[in-house]
Amino acid sequence: MSKPFENISDNHEKLMKLASVASVATAAILIIVKIAAWFMTGSLSVLATLLDSVMDVIASIITLVAVKIALEPADEEHRFGHGKAEYLAVLAQSAFISGSAIILFLSAIDQLLGEGNSIDNESVGMTVMLFSIVATLMLLAIQSYVVKKTGSAAIAADSMHYRVDLLTNVSVIIALYGVSQGYFYLDPTFALLISIYMLISVGKMAWDAAQQLMDHSLPEHLVHKIESIVLAIEGVRGIHEMRTRISGRVPFIQMHIDLNGDQSLREAHDIGQAAEDAIMEFLPNADIIVHLDPD
Repeated sequence: MSKPFENISDNHEKLMKLASVASVATAAILIIVKIAAWFMTGSLSVLATLLDSVMDVIASIITLVAVKIALEPADEEHRFGHGKAEYLAVLAQSAFISGSAIILFLSAIDQLLGEGNSIDNESVGMTVMLFSIVATLMLLAIQSYVVKKTGSAAIAADSMHYRVDLLTNVSVIIALYGVSQGYFYLDPTFALLISIYMLISVGKMAWDAAQQLMDHSLPEHLVHKIESIVLAIEGVRGIHEMRTRISGRVPFIQMHIDLNGDQSLREAHDIGQAAEDAIMEFLPNADIIVHLDPD
């Protein structure tokens, strides 16, 4: 079982880049087939998935660039690394998804208030959606593996887009079948539901990214675990002023530990070092600052 925030190895970098390239390629292929399907059917639901795929390509390109930046090592101008580039990418993705969802929502409302829309070649549209489902499942399998191995926030956000796509593709098949049976308002109704679902789904993703950009602390269970690890070190009498945050895959931890004020500097240093080593055993990629306070 992997530990949280493991070191980013060369293999992790390759996996993240592979997932990013696969995402762009998949979205590009889906755009081409969905354009053809939309022209042949005139379905608003197909247009909905086409718009979503266009946004996915833009978002995936942003992810590709963000991952490349995030993997850059710390430098003189970015002493804490470039990990937050991933969260900026998540916010950009959220903006694009929200924009396409709003356009789709307005189009669906307009059609529902109108006289409906006739659709041709429903079987073509359903075939394209089935192809989209298969392609999306393949990409999700790649992304799921990469997220499990690397914990990348940008890849996880990109994966969420495609999980939404999977549901929308299924709903479009249902809508097209309904239209073929004479229920013409199913098409804009499903498009409306898809747009609402897109907006709801993107909300949490954007919120979580914003929290990380504002240096939200590590999850509570990790903070408690760190405290228990340090308090178990012989010579540590207490902990105070612990502050944590995360930048990309690197957790930053600062704390003051209380020690016997009568012991030697060497003894105090060794206890502090033992505390750092113990935390590093649990969080190998952590950046740790321990301040020693006499008790």
